[in-house]
Amino acid sequence: MVQLSCSGNVAENMEKTIAGIRTAAQKGAQVVVLQELFRSLYFCDVEDYENFKLAEAIPGPSTDTLGALAKELGVVIVASLFEKRAEGLYHNTTAVLDADGSYLGKYRKMHIPDDPGYYEKFYFTPGDLGYKVFPTKFGKIGVLICWDQWYPEAARITALKGADFLVYPTAIGWHKDQDELTNEEQYGAWQTIQRSHAVANGIPVVSVNRTGVEGEMQFWGGSFVANPFGRVVYKAPHLEEEVHVEELDLTGSDRYRTHWPFLRDRRIDSYDPITKRFLDED
Repeated sequence: MVQLSCSGNVAENMEKTIAGIRTAAQKGAQVVVLQELFRSLYFCDVEDYENFKLAEAIPGPSTDTLGALAKELGVVIVASLFEKRAEGLYHNTTAVLDADGSYLGKYRKMHIPDDPGYYEKFYFTPGDLGYKVFPTKFGKIGVLICWDQWYPEAARITALKGADFLVYPTAIGWHKDQDELTNEEQYGAWQTIQRSHAVANGIPVVSVNRTGVEGEMQFWGGSFVANPFGRVVYKAPHLEEEVHVEELDLTGSDRYRTHWPFLRDRRIDSYDPITKRFLDED
């Protein structure tokens, strides 16, 4: 887990992230998860056409660089990038590089927010690749991105596709003028919903968030790992950079799912209404 602050210098951010990946590998990491849109400041706090210049093709320059690094270090890298798919068509996308340096593919963020300080609909087209699981050397990784974390449907489908664990690259924080109670509630809700995905699906969840002050926002760090029953086994500090390696027991899910058989007891014959926007009277 590489939790960093970012600057307006794209090259410096990449160098800093590469150093973080190297540190993680030295600590024994097999899979390295980066925070959302690590190459730049979180530019979605404003609507500015100049920011589209930050986007790149995937695969492209960043995946080439990270693929070579993954091969050198023998690690899997999960990298969140701003994708330019075509002229005027952009996505919030995460690429996965396997431990041999090969590009395994990408997941495009499905749920796109539009809130004060998070004007992502201005930049990103919703994903159209569906929910994805990547079979890497070190396990089947289910990748979701930030705003996706509030949707149990996304976690469930990804888990049902065979993920050994879920990862969430994120960029979320506190407005600098908020009171402490609001801060606590927001972080608590953010962590709780992701821990619930671990419980409901019986697999670990890894969430990696950025830190640092950008504009009006204090990104709240607090990256964490939850075990298959939602217990937080590691939590990063809020206001400091951190590179942490946590060992996941990928054999534990069978025990949790056997003793708490939520997947066994799903009533799939009753879930058709979930595809409706809202259940109004006909």
